[in-house]
Amino acid sequence: MTEAIAAAAKALLKKLAIDLALDKDKRNKFLMIVGSIVVGLIFLLMTPIVVLSSLGSIEPPTVEFEFNESDFLNNMDEESQLKFDNIFNQGQAIEYAMNNADVRNQTIKAQLIYMSFFENVQHFDAESYANLFAIAPDDETLINAINSNYDLEINFEDFMRTYIFVMNATINPYMFTDSESKNSVDLAAWAENAYLSGWSYYEGCFGEMDKELRYRCSDNVGLIMGYLRYMPSEKSFNTDVDTLIYNEIGEPDTMPDVAGIGFFDGNNFGVYVGNGDAVFASYDKGRIVKSHVAEGNWISWCTFEGINYPQEVDDKINEIQNPTEENTEEENENGE
Repeated sequence: MTEAIAAAAKALLKKLAIDLALDKDKRNKFLMIVGSIVVGLIFLLMTPIVVLSSLGSIEPPTVEFEFNESDFLNNMDEESQLKFDNIFNQGQAIEYAMNNADVRNQTIKAQLIYMSFFENVQHFDAESYANLFAIAPDDETLINAINSNYDLEINFEDFMRTYIFVMNATINPYMFTDSESKNSVDLAAWAENAYLSGWSYYEGCFGEMDKELRYRCSDNVGLIMGYLRYMPSEKSFNTDVDTLIYNEIGEPDTMPDVAGIGFFDGNNFGVYVGNGDAVFASYDKGRIVKSHVAEGNWISWCTFEGINYPQEVDDKINEIQNPTEENTEEENENGE
């Protein structure tokens, strides 16, 4: 990130925090949708002093604000209650529509855009809105389509900085296909989410929000162990898994195309996330990165103990570790 971009991002976050601190209506509106639908965001985003102290160099305003959802709901006047009901209902409609459009993992993004920019949009239809997410190949195309369809002027760079800030504050609850099991699909989603949410590299981290650094981070092994430790139903990490156990299977070119398979380069691990890409925590770059598998120095693919893999992976492992006479003859004919 260049100095100019870094300065712009910092200014944007300061403005967001100050606005929330000083503007009660805006803070309540923000709380309504985020607090009611994504409860895990409340305590970071609704406490501006925490945000400002992480940015440094400015004096945080004096704000006495402690969120209690029950008290908040019980003390709203009729007009505020109507606004709350509308925002809550639309937020729920967006969640259902995103699920039906098979873009459930982008639900927070859709709700955040709606909450931030759709106050004056009339005749909102959640299904049409969700379809824009389903057909957009990337975020910039998505924002352009939303601007065009709803006559808005959302700045792509500004929004993405805010979105990454929001995503870094929470673990996306919509990315899990099965929150009751540890499986390869969700491991890949976990790694992809860490990349998209701007996690940083820090030794000894497993995806938690670091109390001193004020952002979410992990080290290389911690990226995988964090998924094994995270309990979606409780929105917290346990320490039951203290060692990452892996099984090297074969060279990368023998790997089946299954998201959630691991890569190993002799020292570091990566997670295959599909489309030929791997995600890993880079010490050199100081963050979670994504790159094409061919660009890495991976020497083998592996599976991780505690992760459920589809039968396709088990079949491939059996084929490699227990070659049949027919397969051996084919390899000899090919000069392998």
